[in-house]
Amino acid sequence: MKKDRKVKSTGMSDRDKNLLFIVGGILLVVLVVQFGFRNFLAENKAQKAEKAALEAELKELDVIQKNEKEYTAQTEEWKKKTKEYYKELFEEAKKQQERLNAFVTITEDEAYKAIEAPMTDDLLSHIPYVLKDNYNTKGIKTTASSKMLADYVPVFNAHVVDLLNKHGVSLVGKASMDELAMGGTNKSALTGPVHNPWDTRRISGGSSGGSAALVASGLIPFALGSDTGDSIRKPAGFCGIVGFKPTWGRISRYGVIPYASSLDHVGAFTRNVRDMAIVTEALAGRDNRDMTSSNREVPHYLDNLTTDISNLKIGVLTTVSNEVRNEEVKKTFENVVETLKSLGATVEDVEMDKKLMKTLLPTYTIIANSEATSNHSCLDGVKYGDRQQGDTPDDVMINSRTDGFGDHIKRRFILGNLALATENQEKMFRKAQRVRRLVVDELNKIYENYDIIIAPNGGGVAPLIDEAAEDYLSDEYIILENWLCLANFAGTPSISIPSGFVDNMPVAVNISGRIFEEQTVLNCAYALEEALGFKNQYKRED
Repeated sequence: MKKDRKVKSTGMSDRDKNLLFIVGGILLVVLVVQFGFRNFLAENKAQKAEKAALEAELKELDVIQKNEKEYTAQTEEWKKKTKEYYKELFEEAKKQQERLNAFVTITEDEAYKAIEAPMTDDLLSHIPYVLKDNYNTKGIKTTASSKMLADYVPVFNAHVVDLLNKHGVSLVGKASMDELAMGGTNKSALTGPVHNPWDTRRISGGSSGGSAALVASGLIPFALGSDTGDSIRKPAGFCGIVGFKPTWGRISRYGVIPYASSLDHVGAFTRNVRDMAIVTEALAGRDNRDMTSSNREVPHYLDNLTTDISNLKIGVLTTVSNEVRNEEVKKTFENVVETLKSLGATVEDVEMDKKLMKTLLPTYTIIANSEATSNHSCLDGVKYGDRQQGDTPDDVMINSRTDGFGDHIKRRFILGNLALATENQEKMFRKAQRVRRLVVDELNKIYENYDIIIAPNGGGVAPLIDEAAEDYLSDEYIILENWLCLANFAGTPSISIPSGFVDNMPVAVNISGRIFEEQTVLNCAYALEEALGFKNQYKRED
């Protein structure tokens, strides 16, 4: 019995063994099949995913290729339209030249080269503009409207020209100016007087008259000028556009043919204040090649532009405004004052000593002409400038300067040399510098209490060409037509904007502020411009 139990507990029949082997085989096959099926499913899924990714890539590639084709087509269409625009622009430029005589050089080839560059998001990209002809331009004649420099072709650009090139602008031409920037009528230009777009019988103003006239004509949205006494702001007023000179040192003057170094400012003309904010920001900043340029951070003038001037204290310079004789000019200025009050600004009358104000013209004349004499001593036909024959070096210099400069320039050089003569320096040049200091101190006293100073840009509309004179010496004009040089004496930001019309000609108001407070000046001008509505104006002859 014990033996039988042992067999039962340990023994297995052959049938059972075979059955067990078959079941195990079946299980093994099932496992193998299941594993293989899972691998198959995984591989299939991976293949599907790979296929989907490939299809997505192909689809994306198709989209890219389609977009590229569309972009290429759009680019080509844009280039075509741009070229058409510039073709029309240069046709108009030639018409305006016949009418205004505002160009010295039209740079058609350079403009077409510039527009070949890709369009960017820069607000100035492919925008046409004009330079006053005292800005050095590499490979492009730069005459400063003087016979002495009639054949001068610079080998370098002015700093601001390089800056604008980086922004992608297109230079349309070089604009006429008073010879060597010494004048206020643009009548002393080598190419002849520039005509006002509103009335071609009248001057455009100087010395940046060509730049002002071309912007006012509607040909271009902006142009550069230079301002030593009022040479941007006065022509801007005569032509019904915006003219702005920032703080002395805010914009580099490297490569700009100088007039008087302590008074010279780089600035611009535009058809509205917003455009002026864009252009000024593009130009401003430190330049190590101009040791007088400021390293102050440049604000974002456009982003900070506002019409809210309720916090401003504005001083009305009655020492100037009371000198206005023209009743219509008075009315337009009174309207400006009332408009500023309605905008919430605090507006009060302020005065400067009248006797001190009468010293502006003689002080300016001595300082400016003395500095000009020094700056242009190199234009002698030997070092620089058109050379005339002579038996001796002295003869060459005398003959070259006699032939190369206009009478107006010669008179200014004589005055400058007289003031710089050793025996005269103390009683003329140095005395003028002391008077300038007194004037600036008086002006700064006003700025202690006021953010802005305003006054009429001048006493009337642009004079007829035959009647325009360089210097006004009567009591009526000695303050009224020369007060804008205050901002040059002090180096403060100053802007002129249209304020109305008298006899169908534009008149202007000037807005000035503290040094490096361009934003405050621009904001005040912007608010006033929006309220008055005098912007983007131009007149073309049909």
